[in-house]
Amino acid sequence: MTAIDPSQLDAEARRARRFTRINKADAWFQVFGLAWMTPILKAAAGDNPRAQLSEIWRLLGVPLLAIAIFLVAWGTLAPKVQTSLGAIPGPAQVWEQAVNLNADATRERAKEVAFYERQDVRNAKLVADGQADKVKERVYTGKPTYYAQIWTSIKTVFFGFLIASLIAIPLGILAGLSATANAAINPLIQIFKPVSPLAWLPIVTMIVSALYATNDGLFSKSFLVSAITVTLCSLWPTLINTALGVSSIDKDLVSVSKVLKMSTYSKITKLVLPSALPLIFTGLRLSLGVGWMVLIAAEMLAQNPGLGKFVWDEFQNGSSQSLAKIMVAVFTIGIIGFLLDRVMYALQSMFTFSENR
Repeated sequence: MTAIDPSQLDAEARRARRFTRINKADAWFQVFGLAWMTPILKAAAGDNPRAQLSEIWRLLGVPLLAIAIFLVAWGTLAPKVQTSLGAIPGPAQVWEQAVNLNADATRERAKEVAFYERQDVRNAKLVADGQADKVKERVYTGKPTYYAQIWTSIKTVFFGFLIASLIAIPLGILAGLSATANAAINPLIQIFKPVSPLAWLPIVTMIVSALYATNDGLFSKSFLVSAITVTLCSLWPTLINTALGVSSIDKDLVSVSKVLKMSTYSKITKLVLPSALPLIFTGLRLSLGVGWMVLIAAEMLAQNPGLGKFVWDEFQNGSSQSLAKIMVAVFTIGIIGFLLDRVMYALQSMFTFSENR
C-alpha cells in the first residue's frame, strides 16, 4: 500500500481553498464587468491553463480587439467627414481635448482655492483690526469645471430616480396585490409612459416656477426642473416591474399568509418584497438608465447646469475644438451610464438570491 505524503495533501488542500476563493470572487467579477479576471486567476493557480487562455481570449481579447478595430476605423474615416465645425475629430483629437478639460478643471480649482485663501486672510485682518462687522463670506462664482458639471448631472439623476422609486414601488406593490388598483393604475401607465421628456419639460418648468418663487431655497429651480422631469419619465419601468413581480409570487405563499393571518405590513415585508425583489431591481436598473438619458436631453433643452448644457454650449460655441469636446462628453455620458447600471446590478446581487453565491 502506497503511503500518502502529508505535504502533498496539504498542498492539495491549499489549492482547493484557492479555487474556492476564486469561484466566490467570480460572482463579484460578473457584477462589475470583470469576468475576465476569473480565468486569469485560475490560469495563475494552474487550473488547465490552455482552457483558461481560451476563456481569457473570449472575455478579454475579443472585446479589446473589437475596441481596437473601432478606434482604427474611427481614426481612418473621421477626417474624411467635413462638418460646419470642421472635420470629425479622431481618437487623438478627442483624447487631447479630454486632457485639456482636465487641465482647465485643475486651473479653475486652483483659482477657487486662492480666492478662499485671500478671503480668509482679508477677514482675519478685519477681525484683528476690530472691524468684525465688515467680515463677509462670499461664494466663488467662477465657471463650473467639467467635473463639476458631471457631478451636477449625477446628483440630479439620483435625486429624480429616488423620487421615482419612492412613488413607483408602493404603487407597484398596490397594483400587484389588488386587481382593482391595477385596473385603476394601468390606464395612467399606458397614457403617460410613452410621453417624451421634451413634452414634460415645459409643464414642469412652469409648475416649478409658479410654486418655487425663490431660488434661495435648498434646491435651485434648474435642479428641481431637471430632477422632476427625470422622475416623470423614469418611474414607469419600476412601477411595471414591481407590479409584475408582486402579482407573480407563488400563490401557495399567499395562501399560507392567509392561514397565518399575517398583517398587511408583515405580508408585504416578509413575503411580497423578498419574492418580488429580482423584478423590482430589474425595474430600478431600467429606470436609472432611462433617467440618465432623459436628464441629458432635459439639460440641453432647458439649459440647466450639467453635461447636457455642456454639450449644447460647445455646439453653440462652434470653435474648432468644440466637436472633440462634445465627443468627450458623449463618451463620458456612456461610461457613467454603464457605471450606474453596474452599481444597481451590484445592489441587486447583494439583496437578492443568486445561485452563484
